[in-house]
Amino acid sequence: MASGSGSLHEDPEVLGPEAIDRHRAIVSIMEELEAADWYDQRVAAGTDPELKEILAHNRDEEKEHAAMTLEWLRRRDKALDQHLRTYLFTEGSILGIEEAAEGKDGDSGNGKSKGRSDGSLGIGSLRGQGAAP
Repeated sequence: MASGSGSLHEDPEVLGPEAIDRHRAIVSIMEELEAADWYDQRVAAGTDPELKEILAHNRDEEKEHAAMTLEWLRRRDKALDQHLRTYLFTEGSILGIEEAAEGKDGDSGNGKSKGRSDGSLGIGSLRGQGAAP
């Protein structure tokens, strides 16, 4: 069975098609983000305004591809889904969100929690926005 990627660390016959597809998605996300970074550097270094505009467009297309593939992966990985629901589209300290989500004291040991008194993180619900449950 061909993996489609030379970066598998385990025997493809043992992994199975679902694990290999998830691997393909992860590698694709990495490649798309790397390409976005390359384009971003080219935009920053470029001197011709029209070329910079084209390169910026290409960079943003790579971001779109990464986002589409990340959503495919999120739908198939419950732990990733939960982490994305915790951290994405939030405000404030990301580490504070982690502390609240893990039930840790969010104020460097002073005994005051940064979480809300109702136990929620105050980040709202992602339900009903087209996301898988």
